[in-house]
Amino acid sequence: MASSRSTAPGAAGAKQRLASEFASLLKEPWVHFNDPDMIAANLFHWRFGLVVTNPDSDFYEGYFKVDMAFPTDYPYSPPQFKFATSTGIFHPNVYPDGRTCISILHRPGEDLMSGEMASERWSPLQGVESVLRSVLLLLDDPEIGSPANVDASVTYRDDRARYKQRAREAVARSHKDKPEDFVMPESLEVTKPPPKADYDEDFFQPSDEGEFDFGGSDTDDEGDMEFEDEDEDDEDVKMDTEEKAERRQKKAEDSDDGVL
Repeated sequence: MASSRSTAPGAAGAKQRLASEFASLLKEPWVHFNDPDMIAANLFHWRFGLVVTNPDSDFYEGYFKVDMAFPTDYPYSPPQFKFATSTGIFHPNVYPDGRTCISILHRPGEDLMSGEMASERWSPLQGVESVLRSVLLLLDDPEIGSPANVDASVTYRDDRARYKQRAREAVARSHKDKPEDFVMPESLEVTKPPPKADYDEDFFQPSDEGEFDFGGSDTDDEGDMEFEDEDEDDEDVKMDTEEKAERRQKKAEDSDDGVL
């Protein structure tokens, strides 16, 4: 299965993007890769620990194993995300099998049925880090209006003390998955995903060959256009200079005629 992914059209561009994101996340204390070599060998499937470092969270100090799978046309299509804990997480937006209902994992474009705006959904400008930060924020601020777990949603709404207890139980169970040599990071405030630049849907279309098109071109047309503009400006200056010289010469001739 892994070999078919690596040879699929566009897979080379996806692997390059994923390798860059993987290297960046290795530096984050709230993401723990217990076996980085395994991920490096198959960049389309990640399994790692997601650590809740926000002291105000009901899931504070949780070490939750997660699975992420990436399509070969990443980042044009979103990844898949699920909690891989054997006992699950009691949360309004987490299904019993660990899948998470969150807008950022939904395909690009607006959804009139759900009311989701395009800016809330996946775009090629998103990445693994923005997904993980969004998930951490969702743990603390559930969307109970469209629950994946109705029981958790009702408990969160009607019996917050019971909900907090269930969350703490999930945290305690998660420590069974924590490697013995892993040291929990210091408390960190959960922040929103990094801001996105303006998204141009036409700009981020895959090329005909199936590879990624990062907005570049095989020919430097823009540079050529700039040089053409400079040449035109030089020509205008040259013409102005010649006209001034002709006027000065004519004026001198008229002056000479008057003296004679």
